[in-house]
Amino acid sequence: MRGSQNRINIYSNWHAEGFTNLELSINVYDYNCHVDLIRLLRLEGELTKVRMARQKMSEIFPLTEELWLEWLHDEISMALDGLDREHVYDLFEKAVKDYICPNIWLEYGQYSVGGIGQKGGLEKVRSVFERALSSVGLHMTKGLAIWEAYREFESAIVEAARPIAGFLSPFDREQTFDSQLEKVHSLFRRQLAIPLYDMEATFAEYEEWSEDPIPESVIQNYNKALQQLEKYKPYEEALLQAEAPRLAEYQAYIDFEMKIGDPARIQLIFERALVENCLVPDLWIRYSQYLDRQLKVKDLVLSVHSRAVRNCPWTVALWSRYLLAMERHGVDHRVISVTFEKALSAGFIQATDYVEIWQAYLDYLRRRVDFKQDSSKELEELRSAFARALEYLKQEVEERFSESGDPSCLIMQNWARIEARLCNNMQKARELWDSIMTKGNAKYANMWLEYYNLERAHGDTQHCRKALHRAVQCTSDYPEHVCEVLLTMERTEGTLEDWDIAVQKTETRLARVNEQRIKAAEKEAALAQQEEEKVEQRKRARAEKKALKKKKKTRGSDKSKADEDDEKEWGDDEEEQPSKRRRVENSVPPAGEAEPGPEARPGLCGGSAPAAAEPPSEQQEQRAAARRRDVPRVPHDSSKDGVTVFVSNLPYGLQEPAATLRPLFEACGDVVEVRPIFSNRGDFRGYCYVEFKEEAVALRALELDRQTVEGRPMFVSPCVDKSKNPDFKVFRYSTALEKHKLFVSGLPFSCTKEELEEICKAHGTVKDIRLVTNRAGKPKGLAYVEYENESQASQAVLKMDGMTIKENVIKVAISNPPQRKAPEKPEARKAPGSAMVPRQIYGARGKGRTQLSLLPRALQRPSATAAQAENGPAPPPAATEVPKMSNADFAKLLLRK
Repeated sequence: MRGSQNRINIYSNWHAEGFTNLELSINVYDYNCHVDLIRLLRLEGELTKVRMARQKMSEIFPLTEELWLEWLHDEISMALDGLDREHVYDLFEKAVKDYICPNIWLEYGQYSVGGIGQKGGLEKVRSVFERALSSVGLHMTKGLAIWEAYREFESAIVEAARPIAGFLSPFDREQTFDSQLEKVHSLFRRQLAIPLYDMEATFAEYEEWSEDPIPESVIQNYNKALQQLEKYKPYEEALLQAEAPRLAEYQAYIDFEMKIGDPARIQLIFERALVENCLVPDLWIRYSQYLDRQLKVKDLVLSVHSRAVRNCPWTVALWSRYLLAMERHGVDHRVISVTFEKALSAGFIQATDYVEIWQAYLDYLRRRVDFKQDSSKELEELRSAFARALEYLKQEVEERFSESGDPSCLIMQNWARIEARLCNNMQKARELWDSIMTKGNAKYANMWLEYYNLERAHGDTQHCRKALHRAVQCTSDYPEHVCEVLLTMERTEGTLEDWDIAVQKTETRLARVNEQRIKAAEKEAALAQQEEEKVEQRKRARAEKKALKKKKKTRGSDKSKADEDDEKEWGDDEEEQPSKRRRVENSVPPAGEAEPGPEARPGLCGGSAPAAAEPPSEQQEQRAAARRRDVPRVPHDSSKDGVTVFVSNLPYGLQEPAATLRPLFEACGDVVEVRPIFSNRGDFRGYCYVEFKEEAVALRALELDRQTVEGRPMFVSPCVDKSKNPDFKVFRYSTALEKHKLFVSGLPFSCTKEELEEICKAHGTVKDIRLVTNRAGKPKGLAYVEYENESQASQAVLKMDGMTIKENVIKVAISNPPQRKAPEKPEARKAPGSAMVPRQIYGARGKGRTQLSLLPRALQRPSATAAQAENGPAPPPAATEVPKMSNADFAKLLLRK
């Protein structure tokens, strides 16, 4: 039975190993797959395969301290001879380059002590410890272990030489024993000059160990270090009290070190911060920027840039900075090209990232070219790189993201400028601009003006005129500006025939544009009017429905009252049901209706009154009053908004809202009052105010937002006076791009949060999952999944997009909600007969910077009617027909100065 179970485990591990290898073949940058593969191979005892898997992972990613120590311990246990020891030394050298790890340095030093008997062993030990001190000796909390290990090693040598010291000659004693003794003294003095924790214990140990009095200079340096320690303690204590990754505490510590300006300590605190925040691209950018601008040490700068892209390969800014740093420090061209190829395979999460990395590499290639030569190897390489970039964006990027990431053809524009300005090849530049215009850019005036300016600078007048004539016919966003540029050019250097042709084309084009704008405005106004009519129809329908419903209720009440009268005439003692029409019961009789006389009132003259005229009993009155729920009206005190929260979206049928909600909010702190809001009929309206004693408690109460109350999500928001803050809106979630968060759509309504988390956690650490629901708490088939970092999110997109869950095909993308459009103001709507303002039509790229001032001033002046429409309601037009402008009017408009 046990053997069968072992075979099952082996088969399961083999199957999991094969699946992991398949995933790595699809995406080699999947960090979790590498870790899983190493774990499975280690369980199987496949030491050779484990070594290969670790080697492959270390080439792509930096390994954590735990992974390195596990690897090192496995290799140390298998080391048998000197060659194996050298292999372990090489592993230690790689390990200390990934992150600053005092424990790895300590292991390195202790392992090197074991090889002291080999040739050069003593020098090796001292070299390792000295490098360890340079790397982590300033670490205030963990550097002490390195100092003590190094000092114990040198002290052991002193104690070993002490028995034979008395038999040596004075010269030999000075050369061996005394010099070794001085090494220990030197270590004590160096350590005491550095602010470290437990400095007092080290000083006491030095006093006890030293046979001579401690020099005054050492005491002064020690006191100075103690003073420095007091300045650093608040930042170190903040790190000790906070929980990982402690980014805010490290940022404050870095700011403090930057003010002091000690390069060694600045480098140390950056390295300490990156151990816990290695997946924060901004921290790597700040560190590399400091090294680029301040230290400028080639090996150190390039090492940090290399580690940065290995930790955050999805961040294009780090790759671009790495290429610049390599060029700045004169790295070989082949190495830079290889680095660029690695960047292309890094798996960026946006199409624009690929455009940015291509631009950085093309800029580097352009700077290598000597354009004084007509042709060179570097120039041909640049041209082939431009062609490859365009093909790559078209094939690879567009296939993955459904867009090239370069709708404005920035790379092609840059290529055209280089050909025109630096290579004097206008023919190639014109071909490139023709290609740019065929990609949907011909309707933008700024694109034509870029081409026109290039022709003006490096082409000829004939091609300038040709470009502007094409621009007049094609431009749809700012045709007036293109027409103005054409007329200006013809006025400056054109013939009479050229001028006449230009005026004719511009007049015809602008007349057509004006007609199109009038038709579009009329259509828009008609749609607006239809929408308003629909709104009015809906209002009338609701009013009629409400009136009909009220009429039916009135008839039903009268009928029930008549039935009760009949029953009571026959002696039925059934209690009277309270009427819903309280206003009718308690109101004054209408004019013209006689008030009941004395004979109709009960108890007079000993006569018996009809049953309908008898007053209700006391029990009946109490029950009716209880059902009416006579709630006193309490005005809201806006001065207590700071200690009050507004609770909405509660169930209308909630019984005793105050008693139900009070225990929920008392968990946050002392509650002064829970004030539910009722209608005039005494029905709960689904919202209330909760007042607390302290503002801090009110802030904690906001965390109860979306908590379920009787199957419905409760909305908890700050209490804000909307009349004083009309633009105030509560939306607790980000509406910007979040690269570590996914948007999942198409989920089955039955999918639970736990089921989705089980699927998502296979691709990384899931921090939070939010299922989107409507106001009633019903799922909408949407969800937001937050991962620990951008890398895990990008991997999840690749693997989960298109996945089938309960027969539903889901869509997964990086969370980037569309911008919410501001509601259209009523005064912005124009009637069909009102004066028309030229409508601005933008492309998919939005409004560019150069589009801001392209409209001529003459066309920017608002008409009197438009001005009046902005300040108040415009007067009704005298005629329904819109006056049209003639060609002569357009000519006067364009020629006006």
